[in-house]
Amino acid sequence: MSLFKHLLRNPTAKSYSYSSPSIIMPSNLILTCLSHFTTDASPSTVQLTQYSGLGPTKANEKPRVVVLGSGWAGCRLMKGIDTSLYDVVCVSPRNHMVFTPLLASTCVGTLEFRSVAEPIARIQPAISREPGSYFFLSHCAGIDTDNHVGFDGSSLVIGVICGSVMILDRNAGSVHCETVTDELRTLEPWKFKISYDKLVIALGAEASTFGIHGVKENAIFLREVHHAQEIRRKLLLNLMMSDVPGISEEEKSRLLHCVVVGGGPTGVEFSGELSDFIMRDVRQRYSHVKDYIHVTLIEALCYKAVVKGEKNFINAKVLSFSQSGVRLVRGIVKDVDSQKLILNDGTEVPYGLLVWSTGVGPSTLVKSLDLPKSPGGRIGIDEWLRVPSVQDVFAVGDCSGYLESTGKTVLPALAQVAERQGKYLFSLLNRIGKAGGGRANSAKDMELGDPFVYRHLGSMATIGRYKALVDLRQNKPLDCVTSLWCGYLKETKRVENGSELANGLRGRFVRLN
Repeated sequence: MSLFKHLLRNPTAKSYSYSSPSIIMPSNLILTCLSHFTTDASPSTVQLTQYSGLGPTKANEKPRVVVLGSGWAGCRLMKGIDTSLYDVVCVSPRNHMVFTPLLASTCVGTLEFRSVAEPIARIQPAISREPGSYFFLSHCAGIDTDNHVGFDGSSLVIGVICGSVMILDRNAGSVHCETVTDELRTLEPWKFKISYDKLVIALGAEASTFGIHGVKENAIFLREVHHAQEIRRKLLLNLMMSDVPGISEEEKSRLLHCVVVGGGPTGVEFSGELSDFIMRDVRQRYSHVKDYIHVTLIEALCYKAVVKGEKNFINAKVLSFSQSGVRLVRGIVKDVDSQKLILNDGTEVPYGLLVWSTGVGPSTLVKSLDLPKSPGGRIGIDEWLRVPSVQDVFAVGDCSGYLESTGKTVLPALAQVAERQGKYLFSLLNRIGKAGGGRANSAKDMELGDPFVYRHLGSMATIGRYKALVDLRQNKPLDCVTSLWCGYLKETKRVENGSELANGLRGRFVRLN
């Protein structure tokens, strides 16, 4: 921000970039960055709220791919995109990718938080190395596709910068950005915009609360690193508080009652990690309260957990959880208070820690976009992951779903789906770029090749005590070697030699045919 204000006070400044106060940039790098930014107003009339950012790409510049999001789909695409063909601009409210399968392990200290987060600049080094590639920390609030034309005209623009919220201005045919610097608003807002040649929407999804009162205020969602940090903090705080003299027996039981709502993979894996933590650490280090702490998993449908309709899978899960000390409760949550939740039959369940993992749904931004929607409210796409109503716009990951006109069902919101879509799309964009279709509106009549085809390799959920439930469906074991490798690494957190791996794979998985 100090760099912005300095440049604005200089009447000879004609272009600008931005820099975090904690980042020191060499002068030649600053000059290189400044050459890519433009301002609409004259130097003498520049105001804090009037400026632009990355304009349309020129004939002597590489086409620009703008990626909204830093999840599985967006990061897989950025990792494989050919940066000799494209400049890459990533827009996301976080500067790292979260390896979500290991997130539950960080809540209880099995892994540290840095082990599950990978910086975007490490996934795609061109973002910090190439002069035309950038990462902007931002929230996107709207997309205008009306003015998306060739590189010699105006393109669709997406405003981005640190922690910003973008406001759509349809009259101007662009998306404006207003920074959200902090809750205290100690810094003035800043605005600018970005043009693109290809746009990839990988905004993900948000946790579903089904409109239940009190969920957002009292529950914790296990989707980001800061969620895991909050869970660890609250769990340890409750353990400390329950050992204070004068705390009643009833209050001890409430503080040390951990409730998980949702029997999907996240809920099952977190319950397993928490059970291991209780069995191995709490009983040794907090012996005074070891008999009070317990875990309850609440699921609306007993036969939903992890894989719908698989009776043998559910039976194995129930048996394993009963042995791990996790209590399974069937019920629908109707209301959530600060210290208890109420089920549909009137049962009150007091809790000290509440983790909500009942699945995901389209985000508020995705719902607001003026784009075709698939069943369920996601952004509608065709077989090549394109948004058919607009040019050069693609959607991947949890925010996208097949249109009804394709005759295909909407794919589940899974990491393996998003990763495969990202892998397919970077290959498609690379082929388009090599064929000369990287510019805006230059690939209208281009042959795209084979459409995207998804093959489900199965599901796996760890349940603690070095065990996991695996559903391979109709796949052969050799088709799921990658999944088993990941599962083993996930449970042991290390591999010392091949023989240990082979023994672990034979003895630490419950295979269901």
